[in-house]
Amino acid sequence: MPATTVMSGPLAAPALDSGDTAWLLAATALVLLMTPGLALFYGGMVRSKSVLNMLMMSFVSIALVTVVWLVAGYSLAFGDDTFAGLIGGLEHAGMAGIGPQSLTGTVPTFLFTTFQLTFAIITAALISGAVADRTKFAAWLVFVPVWALLVYVPVAHWVWGPGGWIGHHLGTLDFAGGLVVEIASGASGLALCLVLGPRAGFKKEAMRPHNLPMVVMGAGLLWFGWLGFNGGSALGANGLAAASLFNTLIAGCTGLLGWLFVEQKRDGHPTTFGAASGAVAGLVAITPACGVVGVVGAAVVGLAAGVICSYAVAWKLKLHYDDSLDVVGVHFVGGVVGTLLIGLFATSAMTGSTAKEGLLYGGGLGQLGRQLLAVLVVAAYTFLVTYGIGKAIHKLMGFRASAEEELTGLDQTVHAESAYDHGVLGATVHPASAPAARKVAP
Repeated sequence: MPATTVMSGPLAAPALDSGDTAWLLAATALVLLMTPGLALFYGGMVRSKSVLNMLMMSFVSIALVTVVWLVAGYSLAFGDDTFAGLIGGLEHAGMAGIGPQSLTGTVPTFLFTTFQLTFAIITAALISGAVADRTKFAAWLVFVPVWALLVYVPVAHWVWGPGGWIGHHLGTLDFAGGLVVEIASGASGLALCLVLGPRAGFKKEAMRPHNLPMVVMGAGLLWFGWLGFNGGSALGANGLAAASLFNTLIAGCTGLLGWLFVEQKRDGHPTTFGAASGAVAGLVAITPACGVVGVVGAAVVGLAAGVICSYAVAWKLKLHYDDSLDVVGVHFVGGVVGTLLIGLFATSAMTGSTAKEGLLYGGGLGQLGRQLLAVLVVAAYTFLVTYGIGKAIHKLMGFRASAEEELTGLDQTVHAESAYDHGVLGATVHPASAPAARKVAP
């Protein structure tokens, strides 16, 4: 996603483009839909006693990150650089200096900041999958805004902000968020699941998805929204948007097929869960590459992610970390695969510059080296800072739910609800007890 600057007033150039604006409006709505889609995807993957808690962790992230973005997040991420490519300024804190006539490129700045906000929202929500079934909801309410401000915002500035050191100075390519979204959420998820420790019964009890149709529905909504996620990152209704959208579709398909191939060879059964996971793995990997590789590169990126991620999800059993819903195995690993393969498959037909070509297109090892350096730095920074945030919250208020809450299920103990009973828990009782039952309703 190219860095942009805010322009306003009658002399601003270029002028607003209605086609670009209309496409980005649609893309913004598509990306926002991805968070409810993620909620369904994650909700179906957990056990039935925690499905509502999983949905809530995603939905509340929408509100929490929006407040952070409004107050200072957007300005620090996309404001003018103030410290050697590390962070933006506060000139647009509270959306100061931005009005209906303000432009970012050829679209209204209000639209650009909303589009970027949807990226920040889903990145925070993704982390919840790593700590499903055992997280205090109150602690999550504290973690999300702190994480968004201290982790997401600086990384977004490094990669996409004006003068950011990774995107502007180093020359690393990340079209739609392999570093900013996928690797950041995956490394953060790993840090947080280490802070909380494994679920009760990890590696001893079967913790299978409780609702596979919900998983597939969530994956479908994610795929649908991903077309806006990647296609909208062109910031215009143009050929680059169309190519990015097409590459996204291709990689999702090859990722799905790659995962099913591994399942058939390894287990003898291609599964519905595998199909949904493979599609998501392919979409994750193509996110940084969709605007810089051709269709052949997109097919290879998706296929590689489907195959590699299908093996990577088993790492948690060997390395003894409990990444509940495979955020590390899919989002971190898939993000690394896609970001590094840019160093092989980037083509000047997409990047517009022969200086930004991959090894297989005559670009040498330079771009691959830049991609690798960015991966290592972003992974290290996001892991270490998230681990520190998690430890601080755990010390101050406790981050992990109690053993009793975990055993009973967070839906009942935290939200006083059940996903598969009508109404609030305690409400469906004998009529004589109805007044008392109503007192537990929120």
